[in-house]
Amino acid sequence: MNRVIHFEIHATEPERAAEFYRKVFGWQIDEWEIPGVEIAPEDRYWLVTTGSEPEPGIDGAILARRGCEPAAGQGVNAYVCTICVESVDECLERALEAGGTLALPKMPVPAVGWLAYCQDTEGNVFGMMQADEAAQ
Repeated sequence: MNRVIHFEIHATEPERAAEFYRKVFGWQIDEWEIPGVEIAPEDRYWLVTTGSEPEPGIDGAILARRGCEPAAGQGVNAYVCTICVESVDECLERALEAGGTLALPKMPVPAVGWLAYCQDTEGNVFGMMQADEAAQ
């Protein structure tokens, strides 16, 4: 089966985006460096580690956006990644404190859990899902 194995978050200010995701989800984010190679500013790449090896999930990266930022209120025109979290309420609070905005309030997905969508500091939409079979 063909599986998603890597994601990329496009950002006008990659350092700002890295700080946002560190604060909200506690991800490890480090700029990729190649010894002896000078990387052009527009080609800088930050590797994102979202969890430990035995956990299900994928890792990714943050890179400089090559086009315009998404317009306010624009519909999603790309993939949306949803992050499994222990508490949607706590992650929503951290996202808003870190400069994100609410895109879709917390709602139940019956027999699955709680789901909410936010925009990061770069205008990218992402989801947060808290498992809860009792969600109604």
